[in-house]
Amino acid sequence: METTLYPPIKRFLERLGFEVKGEVNGCDVVALSQDSPPFVVVTELKLSFNLELVLQGVDRTAVCDEVWLAVRSTSRGRERDPRVRKLCRFLGFGLLGVSKRGKVEVLVEPTRLRLRGNARRRSRLVEEHRRRRGDPALGGSARTPIMTAYRQEALACAAALTAGQRSVRELKATSTKASTILLRNVYGWFVRVERGVYALTDEGRAALIRWSPSEDANGAV
Repeated sequence: METTLYPPIKRFLERLGFEVKGEVNGCDVVALSQDSPPFVVVTELKLSFNLELVLQGVDRTAVCDEVWLAVRSTSRGRERDPRVRKLCRFLGFGLLGVSKRGKVEVLVEPTRLRLRGNARRRSRLVEEHRRRRGDPALGGSARTPIMTAYRQEALACAAALTAGQRSVRELKATSTKASTILLRNVYGWFVRVERGVYALTDEGRAALIRWSPSEDANGAV
């Protein structure tokens, strides 16, 4: 699975000084520097080099400063094809090969992208990365529900309601977005008892079990 590539890629980017998180706004791996504004690196993961990987990389150019493509490294894989490396250089993408033992090999160095980016998409990407507590999602696991910053804050509100109904004002100490989360009630976890006061539904209690901290720590999303 593509998720097996995430741990070694995360370690590789962390050694370069980046803060790394998986599955942020549809990107497999997002790494931010400590600068202000941050230097943004996006890495897309695939078990083998293919057109879909290239297309994903092209799409990511709108939100970052550097794009890396990472694949499982084999002795006869397409990542060894000189034409593939030439294509990556032409597009400005870095190319990484990850061995079965988790060793990361730099096959092509990236160049800083000069294309016109999408400032709004980039801002949303950086904000989501910074708002998430920890790194709860394995990169490459996009086919399963992702532990987003919004879901984390909704869970925090749900946990605060386990002892009984509370007001929005009280819950703002748990999340600054509590009023919006409770009003929108995206997941059906909350019920309005009276104006400005909410309680937890059975769905909310089930969610706290489903999204337990032990599962988040293992990236089981």
